Amino acid sequence: MLFLIYPGEDGYWVAQCPSLPPCISQGKTKEEAISNIKEAIELYLEELQEEGRAIPEDQVETIMLAV
Repeated sequence: MLFLIYPGEDGYWVAQCPSLPPCISQGKTKEEAISNIKEAIELYLEELQEEGRAIPEDQVETIMLAV
């Protein structure tokens, strides 16, 4: 799964998975935010499987622009 990581306004790093909107987390460091979002994604996917719901495919395309 693709996830985004960026600095939050409070000094923490924010991590979110656009394909799984409920999956958003943060951490004091990038590494902590990555670990936290990984755990959030794993738990959410387990919940989907337990409920018999389909796991969404990544629908995100990344493009970098030089401006």
